[in-house]
Amino acid sequence: MTLNRDQKVVTRLIGVIVFMGALAWAAVPLYDWFCRVTGFGGTTQVAAAESETVLDQTIRVRFDASRARDMPWEFRAVEPHMDVRIGETGLAFYEAHNPTDRPIAGTASFNVAPFETGPYFVKIACFCFELQVLQPGETVLMPVTFFVAPEIVDDPETVGIPAITLSYTFHVSDMPEDYAALEASEPAAAN
Repeated sequence: MTLNRDQKVVTRLIGVIVFMGALAWAAVPLYDWFCRVTGFGGTTQVAAAESETVLDQTIRVRFDASRARDMPWEFRAVEPHMDVRIGETGLAFYEAHNPTDRPIAGTASFNVAPFETGPYFVKIACFCFELQVLQPGETVLMPVTFFVAPEIVDDPETVGIPAITLSYTFHVSDMPEDYAALEASEPAAAN
């Protein structure tokens, strides 16, 4: 069977639509992977252990906290900044408070500035890796363990940068399904 000209055009258009749909579907995970690998846009890195090298040079790490417009929590950095030796493990705390009368789940997005420092800012542990649920009136301290990789001093784009700002923004998230099921069973257990 031979295809006429109109059928060939339709077949090609369908192929283009399928190809574009596949690209759209893959765009978000590919962009996320690209940012994590390259540190693009201030995306930080993750490590399982501390740096093996600690330099005598210090760098100031500033801590910034903000909330999305619909997030009712109060959220702040406990300390505005700390000076750490490059390669040294730092521990900072953020504080979150839920002033409402209901549990609220939140997730934190993050980046560092200047963006060029993203590949060298490494988190070992962070509250931002997990969904956070705060009960009504609850206040929690949330730690982040990090280091600035020694390779930062060898990159021509980052040499001489005196400070890095670590920024978090908390967003309201859907309550986890297992939490909703637990909450639904509590009133029955109380009767």
